[in-house]
Amino acid sequence: MTLQNASARPLWAGRTLALLGILLVAANLRAAVTALSPIFDEITRDVPFGAAGIGLLGALPPVCFAVFGLVAPLFTRKASLEVVMVIALAAIVLGHLVRGLSVSFWMLTAGSVLTFAGMAVGNVLLPPLVKRYFPDRIGLLTSLYATVLSISTLVPPLLAVPVADSAGWRYSVGMWAVLSVLALLPWLGILVRSPESRRVDAVVEEASGAALGRVWHVPLSWAMAVTFAASSLNAYAMFAWLPELLHDTAGSDPVQAGALLSLYSAMGIPAGLLIPVLATRMRNVGVLVYLGVAFFVVGYLGLLLWPAQATWLWVALAGLGPLLFPLCLVLINLRTSTHEGAVALSGFTQGLGYVLGALGPLVFGLLHDATDGWLWPLVFLLATAAAVAFAGVVIARPGTLEDHVATRHARSVASGTGAD
Repeated sequence: MTLQNASARPLWAGRTLALLGILLVAANLRAAVTALSPIFDEITRDVPFGAAGIGLLGALPPVCFAVFGLVAPLFTRKASLEVVMVIALAAIVLGHLVRGLSVSFWMLTAGSVLTFAGMAVGNVLLPPLVKRYFPDRIGLLTSLYATVLSISTLVPPLLAVPVADSAGWRYSVGMWAVLSVLALLPWLGILVRSPESRRVDAVVEEASGAALGRVWHVPLSWAMAVTFAASSLNAYAMFAWLPELLHDTAGSDPVQAGALLSLYSAMGIPAGLLIPVLATRMRNVGVLVYLGVAFFVVGYLGLLLWPAQATWLWVALAGLGPLLFPLCLVLINLRTSTHEGAVALSGFTQGLGYVLGALGPLVFGLLHDATDGWLWPLVFLLATAAAVAFAGVVIARPGTLEDHVATRHARSVASGTGAD
C-alpha cells in the first residue's frame, strides 16, 4: 500500500510523541530570527555594530538555512531522522545561550550561526518526518506545523521589547532556549521507546546519491526552489528592515513598528492553516502561486505609495505573500511518492531556496544605503515576486518528482546519452 493510499487512522493513535515533537520543533524554527531586530538599539549599547552588522545578522538565517539545508540530506545517510533532529535541537539550545551571553558582535554572530544551523536541519527534516509518521494526514499536519511556525515568528517581536526593558536584552534573546529544551523531550522519548528510530537501515532516511543528483535536473525542483526562494527573500528582508522602513516612511515608533512586524508575521497563520489543505484538494495549485504574487505586489505598492495611510493593511497584505512558504512545504510531500524523494526535494528546495533568499536583507539594505530611500529596495522585492509567476506554470503541472526523473531518464537512454 502506498503512502498516498494509506488509510486514515486517529491522529493520536500510537504517534502522540511524534505529533508533539513535530509541533514543538516547528515552534523553535523561527523564534531566533525575529527576536533580535526589535531590540537592536538595546543590544548595540553593549555590543556595538552598525547598519552593516544589522544586514549581516539579517542575512544569516537564509544563509545558514541554505548551507545546512543542502547538506542535511547527507546527515540522514549517517543517522536516523530522529537522531539528527535531536542533534539539531541541541545546537539550537546552545546557540540561544551563546547569543544571550554574547560580549562581542562576533560572539553574537557565532551563536546565531549555531542556532540557525540547527533550525536549517529542522526545516529539512520536518516534511519527511510528517511523511513517515503521518502519511494519512499530510495536509493536516503540514497545516498544523506551518501555523505553529507562523506563531513562533510573530510572538518574539511582541515579547522582545517588554522583556528587554524589564530584564535586559540578554534574557530577551536567551530565554528561547527553554522552548528548545521542551522540543527535545518527545524525540528523546521516541529514541528510548523505539529502537527502530535509532537505526538508519530504513529507506525513510535514505536520500541516495542518485536521488540527490537527479533532483538538480528536474524543472519541478527548480520551480519549487525559485518559489521558495522568493518567499524566503521577501520575508527575511521584511524581518530585518520593516521596523526601520516604517519608522522612516510612516513615522512608527519602536513599539508600533514591532507590533506591525508581528502583524506581518501573523499573516502566516491563516496561510498556514488554509494553504496546505487547499493544495491537497486543488487540481491546479498554480492559482495559489499567483495569489501569493498578487498579495506581494499590492502590499508593496501600498507601502511605496501610501505608507502613512492604512499602514496596517499594506503590511498585512505583504505578509500574506509568503503563503508560498506553506505551499512549498506541502508540495514537497504531494509532489513525491517516496521518502527518499521527499528528503531529496526538501533539501534541494529549501537549501537552494535559502541560498537565493539570503540576498533579500543584503540587497535590500545595500539599495537603501545607496539611494538613501526605500523606493528601489521595494522595487527589487516587487521584481522578485513577479518572477514567481513563471515558476507557477511549472508547479501547476501534475506528476511527482519520481515521475519526472523517470521520464527524463527514459528520454536520456532513448537518445543514447545514458543515465543522469
